[in-house]
Amino acid sequence: MRRDPDGAYLRSGQVAERAGVNPQTLRYYERRGLIAEPARSPGGHRAYPPDTVTLLTVIKAAQRLGFTLDEVAELLDTGRRGHPTPGLRARAQAKIAEVDAKIAGLTAIRAALTQVVSAGCDSLTHCTGPDCPLPQRRSAPV
Repeated sequence: MRRDPDGAYLRSGQVAERAGVNPQTLRYYERRGLIAEPARSPGGHRAYPPDTVTLLTVIKAAQRLGFTLDEVAELLDTGRRGHPTPGLRARAQAKIAEVDAKIAGLTAIRAALTQVVSAGCDSLTHCTGPDCPLPQRRSAPV
């Protein structure tokens, strides 16, 4: 295993601090198989190779791009095994389509909210605005 520049493996707290995650995240990623279970020091402490920090920063960057941990795990596994499956580029294109669909949905919600504000709606059930876009309860004719 490779050692840190000072010659030592990294402990959990050091890895977490350098990668900008908390130690619980580190252990969770181990359980999920995103990072390998580390060796143990003679004292029983986890002893991570320094490249664990890089891997964690890659995982966090992928999450910021909108990939779920399951998707990140698949991408990492594909990269590790070199199998001919959809790689990052194909996944990123699919993620762009997902983001575009979410943007379209949010744009429709924004437009509806703008109508509510413009119409002067002040209640979900008894709007007094004449152009209220919300469905109103109507009293049954007597």
